[in-house]
Amino acid sequence: MEEQFIDKLFHAHKAARQIPSPQIVCQWLNGLLKLLFPELADQRYRNKREFNQQYQSVRLELFNILETMQAQLPAPAEEIEHAFQDRLPAVHALLLKDAQAILDGDPAAVSLTEVIRTYPGFFAIAVYRLAHEFYKLKVPLIPRILTEHAHGLTGIDIHPGAGIGERFCIDHGTGVVIGETVIIGNGVKIYQGVTLGALSVKKEMAKTKRHPTIEDGAVIYSGATILGGDTVIGRNSIIGGNTWITSSVPPNSRLYYQNEDIKTTSI
Repeated sequence: MEEQFIDKLFHAHKAARQIPSPQIVCQWLNGLLKLLFPELADQRYRNKREFNQQYQSVRLELFNILETMQAQLPAPAEEIEHAFQDRLPAVHALLLKDAQAILDGDPAAVSLTEVIRTYPGFFAIAVYRLAHEFYKLKVPLIPRILTEHAHGLTGIDIHPGAGIGERFCIDHGTGVVIGETVIIGNGVKIYQGVTLGALSVKKEMAKTKRHPTIEDGAVIYSGATILGGDTVIGRNSIIGGNTWITSSVPPNSRLYYQNEDIKTTSI
């Protein structure tokens, strides 16, 4: 019996698609983040040539990872690697805006260095934005490896397919869940324990818009649950803590619990 079981496992391993090791993917991620943000780096470079050598080394790591899964890619590994690298300046610019939004939105934050170096919200957003680029390039597995790595370290679960605008701020962050088809506008701020989820988890809804839309400038306080693909939180609205929302909220609204009833007022 044991020999048959071992034989079965061996053939399963032999037939399995070649996939990148999560450990290697996360090692590449850490190397890239250290290049993008000197606040995260554990070394200083003596000259540009030395820095460029490290940059090209991290770039080669990505190519090697992609090449191991070439059969599953929609285009040659080198083409995808180039496309990702071409997007890095724009992603870096977005992340600097995110860091500034966190600094501006948290009275306890004293510097960008502190935000970038220590804030779990910034780390989760940074990993999401990198994973999102792979998602758009239709690279399998890697986007989820990246976001689940951030989820494990921060307690913040952002699906790589979500669409998130500029100046995104997650304060504290533990327990935040952002689903695959969520759309978040610019200048949105959310607190710990917020869920942006689906009303139904039926498999046949996989290709539909099943998560909410959060418009520009909205603030969502801790423990709020907002569900459904047709649910829109209007721009500049404030959603109070521990609310349960399955229908749209007009722009410039304040929604909160009072005497166990939900109240909506204009700001």
